[in-house]
Amino acid sequence: MKNTRYDFDNPLSGRQSSPEVIAESLRQAIIGGQLGPGESLRQENLAQHFCVSRIPVREALRQLESERWIIFHRNRGARVSSLSAQEVREIYEIRASLEVTALRLAAPHHTQQSLKKAGALLRASRSESDRSVYVQRNREFHLALYAPAGRTRLVAMIDSLHSQGERYLRLKLEVPPYKRRSDDEHHQILEALRAGEVERAVQILEPHLLQTGEMLASYVALHLSNSANNDRQRGGKQKT
Repeated sequence: MKNTRYDFDNPLSGRQSSPEVIAESLRQAIIGGQLGPGESLRQENLAQHFCVSRIPVREALRQLESERWIIFHRNRGARVSSLSAQEVREIYEIRASLEVTALRLAAPHHTQQSLKKAGALLRASRSESDRSVYVQRNREFHLALYAPAGRTRLVAMIDSLHSQGERYLRLKLEVPPYKRRSDDEHHQILEALRAGEVERAVQILEPHLLQTGEMLASYVALHLSNSANNDRQRGGKQKT
């Protein structure tokens, strides 16, 4: 069959498809806490909310399932994934491995302009009090460190892991000393890069990520333990 080229514009060109838009909206709702762990995601309710049929909703949910944002349960449909100490530890372990590689690859290609951009993002994050905006600035700072590497797949993988870790990172921001320490370590990494001391930057970055993962894992484990104890106490009171 002969391919036909039309002379009129395609208004959909460059736009995201409905499933992509829906998936990103749900992803951000999970990160931001509007959709909590274990919350049910009924396709008919989501279709009504987004004013679409169930087809793009179903595709969006399958995409989120592949990224482990949600879990499909037999006869119960889709639910938001629970917080997991093991998951957040693994996310940060993988991030540490990938980001150390990315930093080493990017370091020789940094310029005064790229370092100036990273510095501006760091200053913006240090002065930011809004938790959601701080998380975004933190992400942008890390990605600015690796952008000169020119490894689009590697940076995309790191970006995806940042998204998965953001719902946990917000827990870290409830403890102000950790935010200050994180900002200080970011400053040290940037100063090492400016001085051309790549290995010193790596030696700060790797434990920076691994220690954050361990801290968040401990925080989540304590949170889940306290929640379980509270549930047991409530159950005991109801029985009496």
